[in-house]
Amino acid sequence: METRQIQDTIQMIEEEHLDIRTITMGISLLDCIDSNSDRACQRIYDKITAKAQNLVQVAEDIQKEYGVPIVNKRISVTPIALIAAASETTNYVKYAQTLDKAATDLGIDIIGGFSALVQKGYQSGDRNLISSIPEALDATSRVCSSINVGSTRSGINMDAVAEVGQIVKQIAAIDPQKCMNLVAFCNAVEDNPFMAGAFHGVGEADCVINMGISGPGVVKRALEQVKGASFDVVAETIKKTAFKVTRVGQFVGQIASQRLDVPFGIVDLSLAPTPARGDSVAEILEEIGLDSVGAPGTTAALAMLNDAVKKGGIMACSHVGGLSGAFIPVSEDAGMIKAVQAGRLSIEKLEAMTAVCSVGLDMIAVPGDTTAQTISGILADEAAIGMINNKTTAIRIIPATGKKVGDDINFGGLFGHAPVMAVSESQPTAFIARGGRIPAPIHSFKN
Repeated sequence: METRQIQDTIQMIEEEHLDIRTITMGISLLDCIDSNSDRACQRIYDKITAKAQNLVQVAEDIQKEYGVPIVNKRISVTPIALIAAASETTNYVKYAQTLDKAATDLGIDIIGGFSALVQKGYQSGDRNLISSIPEALDATSRVCSSINVGSTRSGINMDAVAEVGQIVKQIAAIDPQKCMNLVAFCNAVEDNPFMAGAFHGVGEADCVINMGISGPGVVKRALEQVKGASFDVVAETIKKTAFKVTRVGQFVGQIASQRLDVPFGIVDLSLAPTPARGDSVAEILEEIGLDSVGAPGTTAALAMLNDAVKKGGIMACSHVGGLSGAFIPVSEDAGMIKAVQAGRLSIEKLEAMTAVCSVGLDMIAVPGDTTAQTISGILADEAAIGMINNKTTAIRIIPATGKKVGDDINFGGLFGHAPVMAVSESQPTAFIARGGRIPAPIHSFKN
C-alpha cells in the first residue's frame, strides 16, 4: 500500500468509524447428517468447534497488529432444515441449542443458519424447523434464524408468508427483542456474512471466510468535501470511497484466510449503520442534499448511493458478494430514528426505498397489537419487490408487545432503539388466507 493509502486508512478508522463489521466463517454441515438427532448434533458441535477454534484469536491478533477494528466474529452454517430432515425428531430446538453451545464455547458473537428455504414449497424439515423457531430462539442467546419465502425464479410461497406472520407474533409474545433474530427473505443469497440472515449455501465450499465491512461515516466525510457539486461528482466520490473501504476488507480477509488455512470467500461492502454519531446512512442522504431522509428525492438519492457503492466494491475486489450496498435499518441508524420521531419517515416511504437499497424493512418496530396478517402482508409486498426486481429483499419486524405508535423499544448495543411506527389499519386477511404460490414473473424464464 502507498503511503497516502495508509494515511487515508488510518483516518477512516480513527475519525470516520470505519470497521470490519464482521468476519464470518461459513461451515458446511452436510457431512454431519445422521438419522439419529443426538449423533447429528454431536457431529455438528465437533465440526464447528474444530473448524472455528482459532477464529476469535486470529481476528483479535489482526486487529492488534493492523489497528483495524473487527467488531463481530460470526459463523454461518448450512440451513438446519436440510441437515435435520434426515433425523427422527420433529422438534429442532436441540439443533439450535447445539449451535448456541458451539458459539458460546468458541466466544463467537452470533451464529446463523437455523434456516429454511421454502420459496417453491416445503419439505418435512422445513415445516419442522419453522414450527420450532419460537422455542429455539427463546432457548438460545446467539442463534439467528431465516426463512426464504420467494425468489425471482420460483415466485412467492404465500403459505410460508402467512406462516411467518404467525411465527413473528409467537416470538413477540415470548420476548419482542427475540424478533431481531429472525428475518424473512426473497432471493436470499448463499454468502451473506451479515446477521440475522446469514447461512452457508449448499453451493459453497466446505469452509470459507467472508468479510462484512461497513463505513457510512467514511462516505459522509468524503461527501462533505464536494458540497454543491453535480451528481456525477457525488457518484464518483462515493465510488472511490467504496473502493478504498473494500480494499481494507479484502486485505484483512486474505490475512485471516491464510492464518486460518481456510479459503477466502467474499467481501460484502454494506453501509451498515450504528447508533453512533456520524455512522448513519440517513445522514449520507441528507449530505447529498435532503432536508431529512424521507423527503421527496430520498429514493433517488439512495438508488445512486447503492449503485455507486457496488461499483466501487467491484472495482476493488474480484470477489464481492453478500448483499453489498446500503442498509436502512431504523433502530440502528440515528438519522432514521430522528426522521421517524419527527414524522418525516413512514413505513410506506421505507418500502419505496427498499426497491433500490440492499435489503428491505429492517429492524422496524410496530405496535404490539399488529396482526399476523398485517405482518404477512408487509412481507408479501417486500417479497414482490424483490421478485420483480431480481434483488434481495427482506423484513425484520418487531411487534412491540404492550406498546403503541410513538412509544420506543430499546435493544441496546449495536441494535440501538426504535420508535414504534404506524401500520395501515386496513387488513389483508382474505388476501393472506388464499395461500398457494404467486407465480414467478415472465422475465424469470431465462435459459
